[in-house]
Amino acid sequence: MNASRWIVSGAVALAAAIAVFVFLRADGTEAADGQTPVSLPAGLERSELETVIREYILANPEIIPEAMERLQERRMVQMISAVRDELETPFEGAWAGAADADVTIVEFFDYACGFCRTSLPDIERLIAEDDNVRVVFRELPILSQESVDAARVSLSAARQRDYFNFHKAMFDAGRPGSATIAEAQRSAGLDPAQVRRDVADAAIETEIRNNRELAGRLELTGTPAFVVGDRILSGAVGYDRLRQAVAEARAAQSGD
Repeated sequence: MNASRWIVSGAVALAAAIAVFVFLRADGTEAADGQTPVSLPAGLERSELETVIREYILANPEIIPEAMERLQERRMVQMISAVRDELETPFEGAWAGAADADVTIVEFFDYACGFCRTSLPDIERLIAEDDNVRVVFRELPILSQESVDAARVSLSAARQRDYFNFHKAMFDAGRPGSATIAEAQRSAGLDPAQVRRDVADAAIETEIRNNRELAGRLELTGTPAFVVGDRILSGAVGYDRLRQAVAEARAAQSGD
């Protein structure tokens, strides 16, 4: 088979070949779910096309990780789109930044997570420097029972509309424990009676359970994890990467 017969231009031919190879079903007639259907060029047998593709991939193996990365990005978009409304709707006052922001960052975190503590200054800086960003916080207490205890008080702070003060105070106080949770509660000025009522409220437990389910649907493997637009960023990625993700989300909204 002479590959040059089917190549009108290198870039166009490669794009068409990869599209057919990846997205056609086994019968060669229909694209995978959510993808644009691709037809075989007139007169081209599937076996001939597969030979062309195989030869190209063997000569250019670097396209394989690129294709896998693109596939992962598409899966990520699908996962986020399926839960976006729920994901970006905070539990009562569990958010910080602009109320009418054009970009929402969702952070899954654990108060016992050192990398979550490391990321807090990056979040604070981003909110301070960008008045059109909102951060929705989602408690994901997976490291200890004390993490769960701190998360319950944190959600009471959300109800008392003093969430971010407690959030910062809890990380400042140190690893979650009875003493540090009490210290953060006092520092944030929470009403002790309401805290006692809230930590026993089934709605608080439901929120934590829902956050765990959301994390599972997004295939998160740890904390912190940030969802920005159509991207999931895992770990303490730093201020510059968060700011870049916000800029990418804005560009996607504007179609740039």
